[in-house]
Amino acid sequence: MSKKSLKEEALAYHFEGRPGKIEVIPTKATANQRDLSLAYSPGVADPCLAIHEDENDAYKYTAKGNLVAVISNGTAVLGLGDIGPLASKPVMEGKGLLFKIYADIDCFDLELDTKDVDEFIRTVKILEPTFGGVNLEDISAPACFEIEERLKKELNIPVMHDDQHGTAIISGAALLNALEIVNKDIDKVKIVVNGAGASAISCTRIYVSLGAKKENIFMYDSKGLIHGDRDNLNGKKPEFINNTVPANTTLKEILNGADVFIGLSRGNVLSADMIQDMAKEPVIFAMANPTPEISYDLAKATRPDCIMATGRSDYPNQVNNVLGFPFIFRGALDVRASEINEAMKIGAVYALAELAKKPVPDIVNMAYNNTNLKFGKDYIIPKPVDPRLITTVAPAVAKAAMDTGIAKHPIKDWKAYKLELAKRLGNDNTLSKIIETKAKQDVKRVVFTDGEELSVLKAAQIVLEEKIALPILLGNRARIEQLIAEQDLILPNVPIINPKRPINEVEKENLNRYTQSLYKKRRRKGVTVKEAEHLITSRRYYAPMMVEMGDADAVIGGLSKRYPFMVKPALQVVGARPNVSKVASMHILTTKSGPLFLADTTVNHHLNADDIANIAELVAEKVRAFNIEPKIAFVTYSNFGSVPNGESAVLMRKATKILQEKYPDWIVDGEMQAHLALNKEGLEKLYPFSKLAGHQANVLIFPNLSSANIAYNLLKTAAEMDLIGPVLLGLNKSVHILQMGATVRQIVDMVGIAAIDAQ
Repeated sequence: MSKKSLKEEALAYHFEGRPGKIEVIPTKATANQRDLSLAYSPGVADPCLAIHEDENDAYKYTAKGNLVAVISNGTAVLGLGDIGPLASKPVMEGKGLLFKIYADIDCFDLELDTKDVDEFIRTVKILEPTFGGVNLEDISAPACFEIEERLKKELNIPVMHDDQHGTAIISGAALLNALEIVNKDIDKVKIVVNGAGASAISCTRIYVSLGAKKENIFMYDSKGLIHGDRDNLNGKKPEFINNTVPANTTLKEILNGADVFIGLSRGNVLSADMIQDMAKEPVIFAMANPTPEISYDLAKATRPDCIMATGRSDYPNQVNNVLGFPFIFRGALDVRASEINEAMKIGAVYALAELAKKPVPDIVNMAYNNTNLKFGKDYIIPKPVDPRLITTVAPAVAKAAMDTGIAKHPIKDWKAYKLELAKRLGNDNTLSKIIETKAKQDVKRVVFTDGEELSVLKAAQIVLEEKIALPILLGNRARIEQLIAEQDLILPNVPIINPKRPINEVEKENLNRYTQSLYKKRRRKGVTVKEAEHLITSRRYYAPMMVEMGDADAVIGGLSKRYPFMVKPALQVVGARPNVSKVASMHILTTKSGPLFLADTTVNHHLNADDIANIAELVAEKVRAFNIEPKIAFVTYSNFGSVPNGESAVLMRKATKILQEKYPDWIVDGEMQAHLALNKEGLEKLYPFSKLAGHQANVLIFPNLSSANIAYNLLKTAAEMDLIGPVLLGLNKSVHILQMGATVRQIVDMVGIAAIDAQ
């Protein structure tokens, strides 16, 4: 992506809709004057008085116990340096967003306009009553050390500077596992650390806590080895002075025989020659971002025996802070810890290390297109999409706080606590991550029928850059190239094909092959050769024929044409799978309790009971492909015969019976009203005999197209839910049709679905 287009996209992302990335949402009813009188005056006086009597009641009656402050003065922002507090605000909002989506922690970001350490500390200190914890962020060294140390002593709530400790915790877990794999003891290995900033100091400290010996650690800054002969060592650097070698020993020389290289510096400072003389099976953590100290490919080519980790998501063993800080604060908040101490950080290290050794859930294997991710050189730390992180790391941190006597609200029922953690986050965010991650594992060729649409071109650039798919564009070549130039889009080597005007022998031959194939498929339906020649020049026929003939893997179309206009060619060219009586579609709505699958939302107008049961089978198959157990409700206006003769009620009753008889072990029931399908307690109370009793349905099957279409559009708009779809079900090949006017984001989501289907 060009700098200009990346800048424009980033600015648009932060600006569109409500500016920024976070907002405050009420958690209590505000429907009428009575609610407001309880929320504010006069009702609010009672919790105020209760807290006045017992300060611990603040955790009962206010958001304090789930509220973290993300605080910075903007002196060390990402790779941007000292850009000031106001300019750092987008980063701090982003950190708050990560807290929320990974651990359900609410955040306020606070940007302080001061470089004075005392003033910074006093400001944070007087804010203590507001927050349950403080995440310090992007504060330059050496001030960050003093700020954190003093705040930990002066506050009675947990404080952590994530820039120091996040990478330390994740890399510490990775280091323990890497050394175990190569059968080396941490107290004996020679460790070279390149970088001496806040993160490097904290990483090295935690390695020492894990058993590494200081005499075996050699730390380098931009001026060379941290050595006693130097007179320019500031901050915490003297803590890692090593005088066992001459002060002028170069990085290349010190790497001779080294077991471990830790890079927290800058890109490409490590050459192939420098790692050639490292010890057998070296551990190389090149964690500079976005460019590692040495590339993964070069390190592996030079030393195939090495264990390699980077900060990048496109290679194995990503050292990613998001594996740590959300869950560390989650555990600390849940026991009302007075601080985040060394034991809690070490608890997180060992929890992450042990999690990597456990069998990997199917949903994680699916995301990385690997049926057998397992502990080894290419899997030494868990993946960020692993749903077990919150139920593994947070309890370990909470237990360490309890064991060290700093937990004011100890956990008594660990099983119940883990269930509570699991419920905090649905699969709504996880599903989107899984779709994108899985698509990247086996990149497929996706042909876009609407290549002349700007939103399609923007989506094509995103899927190309993110390695989600390889786009092929159909349309007027001159028009597409003009749009690409005008919008400064980057689409290198992306094929552009105009079916009406082939420009070379390959395109002409393809057009002829496609024509003959279409004619053979449709000649018994009255289509002549001339008609086939005409139809195939239409993009809505040309695109699915490319997939049918093996020249592409998936189709995305329909942005500029009505849905039925696009479905017909797909059915005529690729057709339905054997034993599929009705091709159908579903939409996926993301809710806090997980994804909700709705069908049939776009294809079939008139259905009988067998059709509806068959559609439910197709949806269940797709839901299982996401490693989610389908819990199916056949919804209408009646509950289990409460309207005995209603047409829709009878239809759904019959469909339920068909599916239950065919699959007696499935969680499926009906007919029922939609609100009961989504209320497991209510269903269990009123209809305890139901197979869905005690479950919340995640698949809703509707009696007709009208009700399904109304339902998803209503939920999407009124409840402002994110939407993926429509997802076509039952076709022989991967063909998906967008809704007219789909956004760039919706197009990208659908490309991910199409690519996975093609896999």
